[in-house]
Amino acid sequence: MLVGTLFLALSMSPSLLPRTDIIQGVISGLALASGYGVGVLAAWLWSYFELPKPKERIQKNMQLTAAGLCLLFMAISLWQASGWQNSLRALMEMEESYGVQPLVIGVVALAVFLATLFVARLFQWTFRLLARKLRRYVPRRVSIVAGMLAAFFLFWSVIDGVLFSLMLHTADTTYERVDSLMEPEFEKPVDSLKTGSIESILAWEDMGRQGRRFLSVGPTATDISEFSEESAMDPIRVYVGMHAAETFEERAALALEELRRVNAFDRSVLVLITPTGTGWVDPAAMDPVEYLHRGDIASVAAQYSYLPSPLSLMFEDDYGADMARALFQEVYGYWTQLPVDERPKLYLHGLSLGALNSDLSFDLFDIIGDPFHGALWVGPPFRKNTWRTLTDQRNPNSPEWLPRFRDGSVVRFANQNGGLGEGDAEWGSFRIAYLQYASDPIAFFSTRSATREPDWMQPPRGPDVSNDLRWFPIVTMLQLAADLAMGVAPTGYGHEYAAEHYFDSWLGLTEPEGWNDEDLERLRAFFAEGY
Repeated sequence: MLVGTLFLALSMSPSLLPRTDIIQGVISGLALASGYGVGVLAAWLWSYFELPKPKERIQKNMQLTAAGLCLLFMAISLWQASGWQNSLRALMEMEESYGVQPLVIGVVALAVFLATLFVARLFQWTFRLLARKLRRYVPRRVSIVAGMLAAFFLFWSVIDGVLFSLMLHTADTTYERVDSLMEPEFEKPVDSLKTGSIESILAWEDMGRQGRRFLSVGPTATDISEFSEESAMDPIRVYVGMHAAETFEERAALALEELRRVNAFDRSVLVLITPTGTGWVDPAAMDPVEYLHRGDIASVAAQYSYLPSPLSLMFEDDYGADMARALFQEVYGYWTQLPVDERPKLYLHGLSLGALNSDLSFDLFDIIGDPFHGALWVGPPFRKNTWRTLTDQRNPNSPEWLPRFRDGSVVRFANQNGGLGEGDAEWGSFRIAYLQYASDPIAFFSTRSATREPDWMQPPRGPDVSNDLRWFPIVTMLQLAADLAMGVAPTGYGHEYAAEHYFDSWLGLTEPEGWNDEDLERLRAFFAEGY
């Protein structure tokens, strides 16, 4: 309990994102259970190696001392918790909290700890029962190993075959109903060149909730021309919902047919978007690039799931990559057949899970003879292999939270302070850009943080990472996991990417013509103010 309480106290310290009392209680409960497990393991090893134990009187004194230390750890951590959280809130320009609620945190932590302890004891009871049954037929040590493996298999079968299946069915049914909701503020377009209109090959009803939102909220030619005081075009947006066709290939073929119908390949820029798990496309991502190119741009996205990104990544791991690959092959195949001087510049874009799946949509050897122009991948998940490789192989003088890769002629990284303009060599015609915040747990979570301090915690730290953040074995990984699953941050921090930073990234990546510095700064301020 001493080790468990120490872990609980350390879990009160700040991580990447501010936490509510309930989330803090969950983290503290898991930290308490983890520390308790470490203590139990240490005691078992001590007994297993038959090391000497102190006398009973000394043991009682040690227990009293441990109890006092437990109380001390708890008092210090609760006293410091409000200051820690408010320092993080101040860094992210959030209002101060009114202090942690020790009772709420304590009750939630105790409930989580007891639930975890119950599962562990249930596993232990199952293992011993199976080992005892097997001992009738095999030697004792064999029965122990076989019982352990059988218990693992039984528990995993229940979790994977029953709990996960039930969760997936419930979530899929719920989110499919949400996706089918027809929101009155998003009306069916009347313009024949709009996707979802009567003339469109894609029915408005089949778009899904996120698709209808994407097609309805973008800027018009009037919006853009009023700001730029120059003529502009209506940006073309195409979206294919999951109800449009059964297979990935059929949906991709419909997307290409619709792009051709609305003359998307006559525009100067074409963006292939891979949405997040629910099919959502961040308006803050696309509005800036449509303004920058004065509407002379087309974009297309295809839905692959109803589920939020974490659930989609867990249960439908291949769906996003398969849909992104089918769409890329269909559009890229047609694009390569067009005259080089007449076709649009082709870019890829994805946020979060969309960035991961967008990266998996093409094979470098298939495009090397006729490459597309570039990609903007934002908030890349820690599971993204290309991003992980580039980050690990970064130049030695660059931090993990803003790497510099080789001479910058192909790959560049940016954050809220820019970065795409930095490179020892000129940025080539094929460009890969990453936009990431140092406080984004989706990008910087790692199971390795349980046993080693992450490189991004080394000085100098990112501008949005607290100086009070410290690394602790196991505890830090639990904190980052909670940030990843339940973290909430204001726009411009964490995983909430701001339109003004998208603006800077699209500006550096696509280099639109016809803007002077004064107008660009005015446009940037427009997005910074919430446009």
